[in-house]
Amino acid sequence: MLLTFDGFEINPIHKGDAWKLCGFMVTNADRFKRYFPATLKENLNPTLSTFFVEQKTKQFSKKEEFLFTLKHSEIQKLIGIVYIKELDWSLKQGEFAYCIDYNFKGKNLISKAIKALSDYALNTLELETLQIIAHKDNLSSINVALNNGFVWQRTLEKEFTPIGKQALDMELYELYKQ
Repeated sequence: MLLTFDGFEINPIHKGDAWKLCGFMVTNADRFKRYFPATLKENLNPTLSTFFVEQKTKQFSKKEEFLFTLKHSEIQKLIGIVYIKELDWSLKQGEFAYCIDYNFKGKNLISKAIKALSDYALNTLELETLQIIAHKDNLSSINVALNNGFVWQRTLEKEFTPIGKQALDMELYELYKQ
């Protein structure tokens, strides 16, 4: 176990998570297809999830990308995932991406997970700059950034566009180590 708070735990992804991850993604497919289409596509059945988890555990061990699960400590239900991705070790910079089960939305759990993982990224991984890129319509994600002291830096004109929308701006939030 890596981190705990309020009866929840954050752990690195591991091979025993494949079935839970598949269930989590499929159950929340309507929510995730807009902002997490690639992750959803790679977890539509247990076989795909097994390959996905194998890839992510290898990337974790090579420090190429870090995928964490957020689980209820008592029942071990997977309720969210958090990436630290787009790592640039020369700049000591990384980016957060996250999603949560619809049953747990609005409970401030992702904000708490990002707080804990920001501390981990800055102190353990020794990153100096963390960023969150959120679509301007994704108010929940923007609130997670703001709740954690991230500050809007700029609008990215040619970044990821959510499925089903025409080209819209993305907002970049950054947190610098103080």
